[in-house]
Amino acid sequence: MSSRELPEPTGKVALVTGGSRGIGYGIAEAHVARGDRVCITGRGEDALKEAVERLGPDRVTYVAGKAHDEAHQAAAVERTMEAFGRVDYLINNAGTNPVFGPMAELDLNVARKVYETNVISALGFAQQTWKAWQKDNGGAIVNIASVAGVAASPFVGAYGMSKAAMINLTLQLAHEFAPIVRVNAIAPAVVKTKFAEALYEGREAEVVSAYPLGRLGAPSDIGGAAAFLTSDESGWITGQTLVVDGGIFLNAGVG
Repeated sequence: MSSRELPEPTGKVALVTGGSRGIGYGIAEAHVARGDRVCITGRGEDALKEAVERLGPDRVTYVAGKAHDEAHQAAAVERTMEAFGRVDYLINNAGTNPVFGPMAELDLNVARKVYETNVISALGFAQQTWKAWQKDNGGAIVNIASVAGVAASPFVGAYGMSKAAMINLTLQLAHEFAPIVRVNAIAPAVVKTKFAEALYEGREAEVVSAYPLGRLGAPSDIGGAAAFLTSDESGWITGQTLVVDGGIFLNAGVG
């Protein structure tokens, strides 16, 4: 996307955590495409620089760091304010899933790491954006959860547990931040990203066969949903979790 293809600036600014690739990149791309300015975060500086170049350095900046690091959270919000003067939207996308196996054998230290990265970091970023801009100026927060947070998900239980907590965090923040800031969540099913490769690699046709819409998700599917939830068109929606799943939950029906 070149700067010549971009629409007129909206004057709004989004902070997207975990935005250098995959779902986070799709979310950043959707906001840039409508004219927002964006700050993306992630652990790898090279990947972030490449993403900024693709998205357009005139409208996108970045901050490298670990999502669960409070100093990084503060630095990301500070950089967004310095670069763009505001932070209207926070999209909490950064997450981890380092373990695959039964809950009965789950290393509790790994569980703590998953919870710290997937849930506590989202709360930390929400606190930072609230204090820096949203408390006095309004805005919206979108938390990227997962269908694993609303149903049993064998072998990714720690991840699902953290995403269930993220959905409840969404409810808590939506209640506390109303009426000035809306807070919603998105619960995607399997999206074709490097992060989710273990769930479909080598057997994609088999996995796809369970989806009524006949394909896995794309980062742009989640990007579009996030852009909707930060738009004026969703101005009467808060505290909700939007399931974006290609119809996979339809298979839980009778018959």
